[in-house]
Amino acid sequence: MIPRTSVEARATRPRPTSAQLAWQRDELAIFLHFGVNTFTDREWGDGTEDPAIFAPAKLDARQWARTARSAGFRAMILTAKHHDGFCLWPSRTTTHSVARSPWRGGHGDVVREFVDACRAEGLRPGLYLSPWDRNNPAYGDSPRYNDLYCDQLTELLKNYGRLAEVWFDGANGEGPNGRRQDYDWPRVWTLVRRLQPDAVMFSDAGPDVRWCGNEKGVAGDPNWSSVDPAAVTAPGASGPGVTRALLHGDPAGSVWRPAEADTSIRPGWFYHPAEDGRVRTGDQLFDLYMSSVGRNSKLLLNVPPTRDGLLHDADVASLNGFHDLRRSLLAADLASGARITWQTDWRAAEIDLGRSAVASIARLEEDITHGQVVAAFSLLGSDGGPWRVLSRGTTIGYARIARFEPSTVRRVRLVIDDAVAPAVKISVRLYAG
Repeated sequence: MIPRTSVEARATRPRPTSAQLAWQRDELAIFLHFGVNTFTDREWGDGTEDPAIFAPAKLDARQWARTARSAGFRAMILTAKHHDGFCLWPSRTTTHSVARSPWRGGHGDVVREFVDACRAEGLRPGLYLSPWDRNNPAYGDSPRYNDLYCDQLTELLKNYGRLAEVWFDGANGEGPNGRRQDYDWPRVWTLVRRLQPDAVMFSDAGPDVRWCGNEKGVAGDPNWSSVDPAAVTAPGASGPGVTRALLHGDPAGSVWRPAEADTSIRPGWFYHPAEDGRVRTGDQLFDLYMSSVGRNSKLLLNVPPTRDGLLHDADVASLNGFHDLRRSLLAADLASGARITWQTDWRAAEIDLGRSAVASIARLEEDITHGQVVAAFSLLGSDGGPWRVLSRGTTIGYARIARFEPSTVRRVRLVIDDAVAPAVKISVRLYAG
């Protein structure tokens, strides 16, 4: 039940920073897996690739950005370096990079073209830098490789303008005879905070944004943005409770670390011609939206460029279909301008639409600038007769988007069934769907 110590309970709840708020309000971001794997038809390269194979003859980062913007996405993240160690910028730390490729006569810089395209189209850019490097001989010599990794990271953080997100995973020498590396994550996070203070950092352990615990694009239910930082201490951590902590967060957690739900529009992460007929449809992408953004998360959808350096027509068509579905299903808020009456303790609200209307989708939002508190809710509707349950759920947070059987309603009642602190006013939107 809701505690009665309202001021004290709310004052101790973790809250998002301005950077975390901006990150969550993006709602949708594109992930771009691109590199030598695109040309070898592999998912994980081994670092022995000849840089000369990297030759995207029609590369157009503006096409990537235009596609993302047109589909309603607000951010993009590029794999500046994947596990094969091939750098998409002319790094001074390695010869395994675009500088040794024929693309742009050896003078190309994919990272530069990417960030410039993002800014030209009003998107917020982010970069992924794999800690695992199967090409560099220093990998496995922990102090030496940590220096090199931080040098690469410094190049990206200093030379490409303001970044919205820096993305890390815990990949570490996987596979037979894999060399293991002791990463210096505190050093990495300190470096990012110093050079890109407005960027959020993603990893299993944050420190700003956490992985949702799967690559299906499905956030936990419940999904708390607060976490216990001791539950997942480093990227790649494993053990009892880690997956649960990533998936659900912790209502008693002391740190604000919301979840990002990542998945791919295709079966693989890099482009494979054989998967051209296996692209997720607009309907399937909308289902992902409901299970990610609709569960207090952010959707990071991978859309891999082809060997030409363009997004494939099939992927673009699905993204556009996804956009059209959101526009049609979430077009008009039936509760806009409606009379809303809240109880004085904010535990229930009644919305009078002033007319009968058919609704099948509700979007609820807490004001997360005050933290996240709702643990369970009920949504009821009436068209003059008895109240009937439309939907019941757990956490709300930034957004809870609920679908239910189409129902004719004139009045809607939101009841906060359980919370970890007194709730503040909650936004309610209704859609015909």
